[in-house]
Amino acid sequence: MTRVVVKLGGRVAAESVRHVLGRREAGDEVVVVHGAGPQISEELERRGLPVRFVAGRRFTDGVTLTVVRESLVAVGAELTRLLGPTATQLVGDEIGLEAEPLPGLGLVGQPLAARLPAVESALLAGLVPVVTPVAVGPLNVNADEAASALAVGLDADRIVFVSDVPGVLVEGAVARALHADRASELLDRGVFEGGIVPKLLAAVRAARLGVRAEIGATEVLA
Repeated sequence: MTRVVVKLGGRVAAESVRHVLGRREAGDEVVVVHGAGPQISEELERRGLPVRFVAGRRFTDGVTLTVVRESLVAVGAELTRLLGPTATQLVGDEIGLEAEPLPGLGLVGQPLAARLPAVESALLAGLVPVVTPVAVGPLNVNADEAASALAVGLDADRIVFVSDVPGVLVEGAVARALHADRASELLDRGVFEGGIVPKLLAAVRAARLGVRAEIGATEVLA
């Protein structure tokens, strides 16, 4: 049996249900980690609160963290509903997802790899755990990084990043395969920008630690 962590972006979470169910029907053990970036920004704007990013990460004070957590929990609940009775929502700070605080970003952390008992128990019960990425503290964590940390901690065979991009564009075309060293070189040169950056960083980290990583049609190789 193949163990797969599927990261769903906030923009495509509901539309990606078929992808998750398809893997489950194929016999895979599936762990879902989801984002909620667009929903968080929309809710902050609706409440008249600032939307602030530092080096691509959302600066998170106490008020912002409340919105972040509420938005993530709502997206996770809806995704769990759409996946049906074999899915169960697990909120990260309630199941022991730990993170190392990152300076200069407020209540933000770098998630740490761990084999979380609640996730293992859900898999053993034949369920699809839908992990809402909030760390103990609570701390706001990047969902791509949380998915990578869980994939490593759970000894997953594969991590798949599902988003609204077809893969990693290199010189104008989607790369079918990209070695981790080459990806790191391109990242260091600032070739990429936007949402692909955290996905590629997370994929590189997972690949180097033994987890097959895919971003759309692009496989990231160790």
